[in-house]
Amino acid sequence: MAEPIRIKTPLDEAAARNLKAGDSVLITGVIYTARDAAHKRMVEALDRGESLPVDIRDQIIYYVGPCPPKPGQPIGSAGPTTSYRMDAYTPRMLAEGLRGMIGKGYRSAEVVAAMQKHGAVYFAATGGAAALIARTVKAYEIVAYPDLASEALAKMTVEDFPAIVVIDSEGRNYYQEGQKQYRRL
Repeated sequence: MAEPIRIKTPLDEAAARNLKAGDSVLITGVIYTARDAAHKRMVEALDRGESLPVDIRDQIIYYVGPCPPKPGQPIGSAGPTTSYRMDAYTPRMLAEGLRGMIGKGYRSAEVVAAMQKHGAVYFAATGGAAALIARTVKAYEIVAYPDLASEALAKMTVEDFPAIVVIDSEGRNYYQEGQKQYRRL
């Protein structure tokens, strides 16, 4: 297996377009966290002509609602949530410059088309490794929608956050490619 590709945020379009489905990555820098309620609020703000609470251009959003932290830790377990819950909002976020998303599971055809159009990637994080993922988090700060608690929009500083490119900017899908070898014709 190839060595993981080390990437730093912000993730610009050229770097995103160089990533290919199946690549293992280690992400270092700031990533944002938000789930469906926060995404809904962000899209509603855009629909009203308002700015987002943070500039999402060339950023990555992790679909997570972390557990409360133990003393001395920035967050508790931080496993991914199912990504399709954000699909209704994702094309709009990609049009605003969002460059990457981290979650688990499949994405809609509309999301994949928007990723291709805007040069974005979808990463998968391993759901069963939530406690291990939390160890890569060095800081966690809610930046908007604090009433949503763990589902708020937050800024998370990570070091060597492990993920796999599941859908690349050309629409190649690692889930589908991986299954082909096991299908009988």
